[in-house]
Amino acid sequence: MEEQATVTAADIARIAGVGRAAVSNWRRRYGDFPPPVGGTALSPLFSLFAVESWLRERGKPVEISLGDRVWQRLRNLGDDLALGDRVGRVGSYLSRRGVWSVSPRYDDAELLGLLDRFAEERGAREAYEFLCERYVEAHSRQLSVTPEPVATLMSRLIGPEPGVVLDPACGLGTLLLASGGTRLLGQVDDPATSCIAAHRLLLAGADMEMYGADALSMDSYEGVLADAVVCDPPFNEREWGYDELIGDPRWVYGQPPRGEPELAWVQHCLAHVKPGGLVAIRMPPAAAGRRTGRRIRGNLLRAGALRAVVTVGGADLWLLRRPESGERPPSRLLLTTDPSTVEGYLRGADVPGTVRIIDLLDEEIDLSPVRHQARGEHAGEAFLEALKRFEGVRPEPPSLVVSDEKPSYVTLGELLKSGVLTVPESVEEGDVVASPAVPAYVHNGETFTAEPTMSKYRTDPERLDAAFLAGCLRAAGQIAPTSSTRIDLKRTRIPRLPIETQRAHGAAFTRLAAFEDALREAAESGLELVRLGLAGLTEGQLKPEN
Repeated sequence: MEEQATVTAADIARIAGVGRAAVSNWRRRYGDFPPPVGGTALSPLFSLFAVESWLRERGKPVEISLGDRVWQRLRNLGDDLALGDRVGRVGSYLSRRGVWSVSPRYDDAELLGLLDRFAEERGAREAYEFLCERYVEAHSRQLSVTPEPVATLMSRLIGPEPGVVLDPACGLGTLLLASGGTRLLGQVDDPATSCIAAHRLLLAGADMEMYGADALSMDSYEGVLADAVVCDPPFNEREWGYDELIGDPRWVYGQPPRGEPELAWVQHCLAHVKPGGLVAIRMPPAAAGRRTGRRIRGNLLRAGALRAVVTVGGADLWLLRRPESGERPPSRLLLTTDPSTVEGYLRGADVPGTVRIIDLLDEEIDLSPVRHQARGEHAGEAFLEALKRFEGVRPEPPSLVVSDEKPSYVTLGELLKSGVLTVPESVEEGDVVASPAVPAYVHNGETFTAEPTMSKYRTDPERLDAAFLAGCLRAAGQIAPTSSTRIDLKRTRIPRLPIETQRAHGAAFTRLAAFEDALREAAESGLELVRLGLAGLTEGQLKPEN
């Protein structure tokens, strides 16, 4: 029953709209804060009913969304070890409206009722994505999800219409969903994870196939050739079946060393793509330079199978192409820390970062982009250019002053009901666009692809300023404790202000957004500066000024 539902400290922080530290402070400062009812000393569980009552008694705003109630009910049906199975069964229920496997220990009627209401409110796909995000958040140490910018880049690298796409280590299906393939083939070693991934794909309307087994030791797609392969395999797995797979026919470029399973995944991917097909695989940076893997790296280069290595998001992306019979291998390889150059390189454009393959075939066969950037004949100039870019980014926040005015509020849902705000069929210039992945902004009229999770709004400009609305929605997203948390936009509070005041606020919101962009650019430039400096000093291409 709902009175039996439990929550973690992170859940309480999200419900109350505060940080985790605030919850810790409440527990220390207030003797009447509800005591734990389960869990462990490091990860206690609290009664949701008791916490909600305590927050209301203290006058603290409490807004438990329907999605959070579904999640708490689902989580409390059993221990977290079997949570993945339960999330998978929810996916089956939502995607096929199948029969929930009722356990005699639990009364699941309440959960099914909540699920039906949630799916009606959000749509089955978005409802399931919400629950999957909660699942990833609860098991962040056990689950590895490809960062969205990396997944987007990998999908771009395999082309706009990749056809049949395979991911042999697909996790929760993130890369397959991003790929844009017409048929999606997935495999992952955990049955519960494969079930969740399968239902994410089904709810997205994909033509798909999924297996729950380790692809290296039990290849479910033996003999199948896809048009493209994407993969973010597990790093540094020592028990990957080395002894059982000695002499495997997939090892065309050499037997993968025991300590380099990533090179086994590279060859597995190449074995499953058609001649001329592309492979985008995420690799640990060390795989580009380990001595044990130099023979395989050399064979990949000589055959023309490896086309680019791109450093992004703390790892490397290897872009490979399965050679066609009789094809002449390329003479150059792209090694870069700038992802924006890769697509131009693939189209044949002359971009910085290309290296002659013959120069790479030395004793090390080191393919690290940062190392080669520092080794280049203009390494010093590259460092100085990065320094100029860093010094040229000077974020300036807008000028704001303290105010004692306390505005009243209206929710976005109420604005929709009043007609001040409408939901357009298609997005035009001046409309407000928001999604879980991108902060709210005012659309500038450029062509873009609408996503299923995207929200779009059109304001009456005489009564509601678009930049002001976008800023309020952006603020609601910033307040959420984690980037994966989805808030109910219709409950977002919008200050009641005269239109002229709204416009002033909207201009300030816009300057704050530009300030945030500049901060991000400064951070990226600074990290590039550090990488070049470290590598340049190590390689003798730079030295201290004094």
